[in-house]
Amino acid sequence: MTFLQRAITTLLVASAVSALPTSTLTKRNLGFNFNQQTVRGVNIGGWLVLEPWITPSIFQKLHGVVDEFTLTQQLGPDTARSILKSHWDSWATLQDFQRIAGAGFNTVRIPIGYWAFKKFDNDPYIQGAADYLDAAISWARSTGLKVWIDLHGAPGSQNGFDNSGHRTGDIAFTHGNHVQNTLEVLGIISDRYAGREYNDVVVAIELVNEPLPPGVDLGALKSFYRSGYGKVRSKGDAAVVLSDAFQTTSSWNGFLSPSDNNAQGVIMDHHDYQVFDDDMVAWPSWKHRQEVCNRFEAYSHADKWTVVGEWSAAMTDCAAALNGYGIGARYEGLFPGSHYVGSCAHINFIETWDQNLRDDTRMFIEAQIATYERYTRGWIFWNFRTEASPEWDLFRLLDAKLFPQPLTERKFGVICA
Repeated sequence: MTFLQRAITTLLVASAVSALPTSTLTKRNLGFNFNQQTVRGVNIGGWLVLEPWITPSIFQKLHGVVDEFTLTQQLGPDTARSILKSHWDSWATLQDFQRIAGAGFNTVRIPIGYWAFKKFDNDPYIQGAADYLDAAISWARSTGLKVWIDLHGAPGSQNGFDNSGHRTGDIAFTHGNHVQNTLEVLGIISDRYAGREYNDVVVAIELVNEPLPPGVDLGALKSFYRSGYGKVRSKGDAAVVLSDAFQTTSSWNGFLSPSDNNAQGVIMDHHDYQVFDDDMVAWPSWKHRQEVCNRFEAYSHADKWTVVGEWSAAMTDCAAALNGYGIGARYEGLFPGSHYVGSCAHINFIETWDQNLRDDTRMFIEAQIATYERYTRGWIFWNFRTEASPEWDLFRLLDAKLFPQPLTERKFGVICA
């Protein structure tokens, strides 16, 4: 890096840091001080909303089932309930939360679908997940972890992804009554969790996960966010989390900020992945690290707190069904329009990784943690566990000594100058 490049980088860093708000949450009665504490969290994904790539064993024996919607629609309530209850009982436990806390994390983000709280016309979903959310909150309280409740699936689907509950080409979230129905669900969540009784543990409620333009109109999304903020704030002080909807976080400046009718306690959620692109999966490992170092402009300069609410150690899309059940990987040239880069045969078996891949993965993780903590209020890794995808599996990465312990440890020193 030349002297001029270093000088420019220094100026950018100073600008980003000086732009961070310092008083948004100081007067709110929360169990987490977002002014002074760094969010170091992990997602409890694939539990209360099924995702085929996280638990492929559930889907491999079911013909034509690609998400939770089709599972409940095709199998009927009794069979679906049996499958889901068995999964809910075993996928996340108190022991997992104890391990997460013991590894130095302070936050869990828990995705859940709207149907856990209320079903609408023609919904096939099975209810019962809300009871497990209550259990998780109790586990978090007993282990000292803080909870973000994340509405991961909204009526009509906000992105068409299987992680919304329904994989569909028709993103209907902002059509018909779906926004109003979502607000009704947020009212239930706020009544239940946003008040003083849970202030010590439930510190944030995310209004909806990853709404995807142009299927979701940004104007309609802002209107929904404003109403959703009102639902939460009318009941208590829990921080309100807004997905940046794959936009730069600074593009939301002036919206639900203190300058906007004194809106308080709002956090932008940015998700940062490098595998859902044909070119990126072909990059050498050093280029993935370079992208981490260069990409901060996408999520810095916001006038609200920003947290990177999803990221991973993945440099490939080799996780089985990551792109949707029955859809292949870009890395192997099996995703429509992609080209062959290499074989996924060894990627999903961490015990076969050579030292170079182990070091590259550790450096990629360290670069992300350091960069996120430099430019935002923290990060939440995706995911705490998977059945067969170690690039996305905190517990396997910890076991392999590829995720820093303690979380501030840097085996490779400063990666982003």
